[in-house]
Formats: sequence, structure tokens, C-alpha cells
Amino acid sequence: MTTKELRRIKIKQRVRKHISGTAARPRLTVFRSNKQIYAQVVDDLTGKTLVAASSLAMTDKAPKKEIAAKVGEVIAEKSKAAGIETVVFDRNGYLYHGRVKELAEAARKGGLKF
Repeated sequence: MTTKELRRIKIKQRVRKHISGTAARPRLTVFRSNKQIYAQVVDDLTGKTLVAASSLAMTDKAPKKEIAAKVGEVIAEKSKAAGIETVVFDRNGYLYHGRVKELAEAARKGGLKF
């Protein structure tokens, strides 16, 4: 592992000590790779993913930030359909900047509260 990956893992562990998703307020977690971005709404008490969305299904060519915003809108729609209104945001050790920020703001605009 590179030092950049180790730094992110350390930040992730530090944040996850304090953030946990429940059935009433699940955790919205984000993972980004170099090409794709993924979002999941997780209930940590049961260890189940309630809702998931990713950029894998999107075929249109657009900048990564725009695709991240679309994933945020999709996760908000699916969460609302599943009856989830409020979540805890887990940036997964990434900086709240760029694609992660776009996804979070689009999810807020879509109606999720965090």
C-alpha cells in the first residue's frame, strides 16, 4: 500500500470510531476509485446495505463531478423510496472536496438530511 492509501485508512478508522449507522439514521458511505464512484446507505447494527448506487450503470460521457452529482441524486431517490429521510454522512477518509462534495450536495438537494 502507498502512503496515500494508508493515510486514508487511518482517517477512515478515526472517523468510524464516532460514526455509526442505525435503522433510524443509517450511514451514507462513499467510495471513489479513479474511474467510478459508489454510494451506499448502510445499517451498521444489522450489517446490511439498505440502498446502493454507483456510476457503473451510467453510460453517458460526462465529467466525473457531474457523474458524482447524478449518483447523489439517484441515492437520494432510492433512499426516499425506501423510507429513509435522514442519514449520517461518511466520507470514508476522503477529503470533502471534488467528487465527494458533489455527491453529498446532490444527495442533500434530492431530499436527504445530514
